[in-house]
Amino acid sequence: MMEEEELEFSEDLEAILNLTPEVQLAIEQVFPSQDPLDRADFNAVEYINTLFPTEQSLANIDDVVNKIRLKIRRLDDNIRMVVRGQTNVGQDGRQALAEAQVAIGQLFGKIKDIKDKAEKSEQMVKEITRDIKQLDHAKRHLTTSITTLNHLHMLAGGVDSLEAMTRRRQYGEVANLLQGVVNVLEHFHKYMGIPQIRQLSERVKAAQSELGTQIMADFEEAFPAQGSKVAWLDKIDRRYAWIKRQLVDYEEKYGRMFPEEWCMTERIAVEFCHITRTELAKVMRTRAKEIEVKLLLFAIQRTTNFEGLLAKRFSGCTLTDVKKPEPPLESTNPFLEDEVGDDGSEIEEDLDRPKKHKAPDNPFHGIISKCFEPHLYVYIESQDKNLGEMIDRFVSDFRAQGPPKAGTEDGGAVLPSCADLFVYYKKCMVQCSQLSTGEPMIALTTIFQKYLREYAWKILSGNLPKTSSNSGGLTIKSLLQEKEGSEAAKFNVEELCLICSILSTAEYCLATTQQLEEKLKEKVDKTLCDFQQYPVACSGPGRCL
Repeated sequence: MMEEEELEFSEDLEAILNLTPEVQLAIEQVFPSQDPLDRADFNAVEYINTLFPTEQSLANIDDVVNKIRLKIRRLDDNIRMVVRGQTNVGQDGRQALAEAQVAIGQLFGKIKDIKDKAEKSEQMVKEITRDIKQLDHAKRHLTTSITTLNHLHMLAGGVDSLEAMTRRRQYGEVANLLQGVVNVLEHFHKYMGIPQIRQLSERVKAAQSELGTQIMADFEEAFPAQGSKVAWLDKIDRRYAWIKRQLVDYEEKYGRMFPEEWCMTERIAVEFCHITRTELAKVMRTRAKEIEVKLLLFAIQRTTNFEGLLAKRFSGCTLTDVKKPEPPLESTNPFLEDEVGDDGSEIEEDLDRPKKHKAPDNPFHGIISKCFEPHLYVYIESQDKNLGEMIDRFVSDFRAQGPPKAGTEDGGAVLPSCADLFVYYKKCMVQCSQLSTGEPMIALTTIFQKYLREYAWKILSGNLPKTSSNSGGLTIKSLLQEKEGSEAAKFNVEELCLICSILSTAEYCLATTQQLEEKLKEKVDKTLCDFQQYPVACSGPGRCL
């Protein structure tokens, strides 16, 4: 029976000692050991074979057995101590658990107290914050109310003062006060639903309207329309002198009443120019038959001088159609050069001279003088007559003085009459270009073309020597053709000198008019640059010669 019990105990013990791999690994990590007895795969046979590998080793078996028994007793002592310790640990653990539960209860109680106090503090902070917000809103509303009341007080007092100053015509004080009242009134746009505010706004508008009407009446009274009727052209300089005096008087008496950026002096001058142009156009249209060349040129000169004076005095910022002046460009007007002498030698020099820079545009150019353009036909007709008389005088002088003499300085040179013709044409074009670069300039150019052609026929071709072989006389074409033998014309020295002089004059006329033509194309209005429609003067002499 004892053997059977021991066998069962061994089996039960073996079943208990067969631990899972995870548990065995954990034990090895907690209690590391190199002892074969502690291994999970311990094999008693292998262990004994290790202790007694040979028969000779069995001689010390007693020593090995004693060591094993000593080790067994130590293990039993350790097990006994552990078992006894476990009995005390259970009691101590239960006591520690009870103490921990009591401590946890106390901790929960303290946490609850802290939570209750935190909730009370949060509620208190919310109440304090709500009170602060209410105070902030109250302060903001109070500040807004005080500011609005101050503005309302300023507005009410300002409107009363504005009406009183308007009645007393204290325009200097009104100018500053009105701007302040308007600025204060802007703060009350969102309060216009309030009847009192709307009433104050209406009073301000009424005061502004009354001021405008009153100031206009005062100015009409201060500037009576004396001498408003436009006199004839011979009195036009007096009209310009009158507006100069009025502008000076205005700046001295009323200039400080208006802001400088309003440019009131310039506005008055511009309005005067518009009225003058309209009235001059009416009176010239009514008395067109009385317009003479000298009178027209006198009026044009005085008017352009006045326009130049306006350009020096004002910037032209009040003109609605004014364009910003462009940087100075090279002049393309051949008629703005210096005057030339009677010998005509300076004309070619002027054409080769470096071009002058064009002055900045005058914004007031034509603001009055534009009304003279429809009447420039008087000037054109006068130049037509003068050029005709000049050509007749050239013909008479040529016949009276005869051709240039051979052996003299004039022999074979350009005829003086040619230079006189171009000098006169230049003076005419200078006068015309100051007024218009449109149809009048084209008309004057066409007239010059006609008389330049007459000059070519009457002075140049008409005075070529006669030959027996050609009863009709010489022409430039026939002179340039090469002839041989008896067909070649025979001329004496005087005739050769005359032919050379005529050819030099014709070449000079052709070269000069061609240069003038190119510059004239650059000067006239772009809409009139089609010179196939308006023939240029240079096309005449070349064909005639």
